[in-house]
Amino acid sequence: MTAEPEPSRDPGATELRTARLLLRRPLPEDLDAIFALHTDPEACAHNPSDLLETREDAELLLLRWSDQWDQYGFGYWTVRRRDSPESLGFCGVKVAGFGRHVVLNLFYRLFPSAWGSGYAVEAATAAMGWVRAHRPDDLVIARVRPENVASQRVALRAGLVRASDFDTPGEDGADWFYVSGGDHEG
Repeated sequence: MTAEPEPSRDPGATELRTARLLLRRPLPEDLDAIFALHTDPEACAHNPSDLLETREDAELLLLRWSDQWDQYGFGYWTVRRRDSPESLGFCGVKVAGFGRHVVLNLFYRLFPSAWGSGYAVEAATAAMGWVRAHRPDDLVIARVRPENVASQRVALRAGLVRASDFDTPGEDGADWFYVSGGDHEG
């Protein structure tokens, strides 16, 4: 896991479909949703360092997400219901450093109005399905705050397992780790 992941040029990476959701590569028209979500204190309550202050900050975040897509052929997806153009939030995997290793970080953040409907589990499960099909050798991690029980449930239902041996202090408090594979238990 120390080598840089190879790019994935699978055209299926740009769009995933589930029973209720469409996940697609973020586009410039998603900028308003990125800004709204990342300026929502409730949506970022467990990760306040992710709060954005300006629209320019949102533009830079979209640029970083686009660079990930351009370099690797995958990244975070915009999540919406299949029957609606409204964004529910964002979910996906990106290449990240973890110690001396390169891993995939599973991210999911939805608008509070979408909470409690199972959308985060459905989106995260779709993302993990894509990883299993296209990048099965990559370790996937999810960093979750100890008090964020809902996010812990999403990680578990998406197929990750608790890995307390990986836990570290994070920017916004303790990071509890959930990882792909069954050889870690916490």
